Amino acid sequence: MNQEVLYLGLDVHAENIAVAIAEAGRDGEVRNYGEIPNTFHSVEKLLRKLRHPDKELRVCYEAGPCGFVLARFLKKKGIACDVIAPSLTPKGSGDKIKTDRRDARMLARLHRAGELTPVHVPDERDEAIRDLCRARTDAVHDRRSGRNQLKAFLLRNGYRYGEKTSWSAAHMRYLRELILPHPAMKIVLEEYLQCIDAAAERIDRLEVHMKALLDEWHLKPVVLALMGFRGYQTVAAMITVSEIGDIHRFAHPRQLMAYLGLVPSESSSGGSRAQGTITKCGNGHLRWIFNECAQHYRLPPKISQELTTRQEAIPKAYRRQVIEISWRCQNRLHERGRKLAARGKTRQKAQIAMARELSAFVWEVMRAVMPKADGTQASSTARPPKVKGSTQPAVKKKGREYTLKSK
Repeated sequence: MNQEVLYLGLDVHAENIAVAIAEAGRDGEVRNYGEIPNTFHSVEKLLRKLRHPDKELRVCYEAGPCGFVLARFLKKKGIACDVIAPSLTPKGSGDKIKTDRRDARMLARLHRAGELTPVHVPDERDEAIRDLCRARTDAVHDRRSGRNQLKAFLLRNGYRYGEKTSWSAAHMRYLRELILPHPAMKIVLEEYLQCIDAAAERIDRLEVHMKALLDEWHLKPVVLALMGFRGYQTVAAMITVSEIGDIHRFAHPRQLMAYLGLVPSESSSGGSRAQGTITKCGNGHLRWIFNECAQHYRLPPKISQELTTRQEAIPKAYRRQVIEISWRCQNRLHERGRKLAARGKTRQKAQIAMARELSAFVWEVMRAVMPKADGTQASSTARPPKVKGSTQPAVKKKGREYTLKSK
């Protein structure tokens, strides 16, 4: 029997949920159902009222501060639920009235029309690791904020550190031995130093927890493979893997570049084409990591002792493949940065270009290592081009020496 489909649009808030229903068909009715409290009991009560053997429920709501808890709850109940990307929801330029009831009705109508773009709902374990990585980044931001506030306070009162390197052991010794004319100023200095020290201790604790939980994470092989790249150690690799999630949702590396917001904006019409700055639409945390890691590829290609140690920890099943991709990445990105610098491009533009191409190599190695949801292994269908004339390094392994060969 063909089931009638009911599309539910939910406008989810911390205290309540506005519900709208759209019946199947182009001319199906779209109506407001009402508001319910944002609790599992209320949602389950709503499902009992709307469920019927002849009706299929399809639910959607916009991604926001309430997270994916509701989507996971509905999935356990056997209800199809999509979490929608708010930035990709179609909106009319003349629509100046916004209420919860209208938003729920709009979601139900657009969901029925297939005009909404769902986001990836991560696994609970992956989201927990991602939250831990983001907590470490928050601690880094708190330390940076405290440092900036302290330097601004000292500058206002005429104190400047004369050496080149700030926040070194010598700089911290200078700050602790600084004599200020008023007791209130000394109190402010001590409070800022305590804030900076507390943030630094929090960063150290979180990094210890990240390394401890890595052994139990099912994506540890992907993290180890990514650590075979130059510039990627435990923290950067765990952040990258936890933020990307399932790499197989990106069929081509250009899709990952767009997700990172590293592709140039464009405003073209007719025969004219105009490109601007990068879009910055997508995961800003992940874009920051790629931008930081891309700085390491300004230096000439080299297999350092630290990188060799990390590559030896990669599982043998795909160690050779990861090392080959890593070496191609070094040659390609260094050559790219050198050519852009020779053309007079600024350092920032060259670094963004290298970060964009680095994402393609990360896509390739993650596709090669990470299994699909059904357990099968997928081979990458697109590969960044090789640099002409690049030589492959000789790698020593257990007394033997072999040369990496490109495919």
